[in-house]
Amino acid sequence: MTSTMPRTEPDRGTAVEPTGPPPEDRGRLQVDRSVLRKIAEYAADQAPDSARTPRQVAGVGMGSQGSSARITGPDHRLHVRLDVALRYPTPIREAVRAVRERVGSELARIADCQVHAVDVTVSTLVPDAEAPRVR
Repeated sequence: MTSTMPRTEPDRGTAVEPTGPPPEDRGRLQVDRSVLRKIAEYAADQAPDSARTPRQVAGVGMGSQGSSARITGPDHRLHVRLDVALRYPTPIREAVRAVRERVGSELARIADCQVHAVDVTVSTLVPDAEAPRVR
């Protein structure tokens, strides 16, 4: 013989009051510099005209690499140094402006850091892949 237990639903009309101190008094959040560096590198790689370059060690292909970043300064005044590759031909000044804006906004959005300066070094221009020719 099987019987079913009556099903009880939780009362969704009452709000549960949080216990403990208010959120702003519960502690601090410290984001490691390596995380900030990865955010900056990823944001730079996502800029429209950035490119990845082939990576070689002792003449052996090891895939590709994107932008590299160095982060210094306190969280409220970060200084970011980027080394990027751009597609050729592209207007370099506009491409660098887009990289700076993207990196600054992503660090502010994700890690709540204020970027004071973004120095960009364009180390390589990578030609766009040519369209295949019809034979």
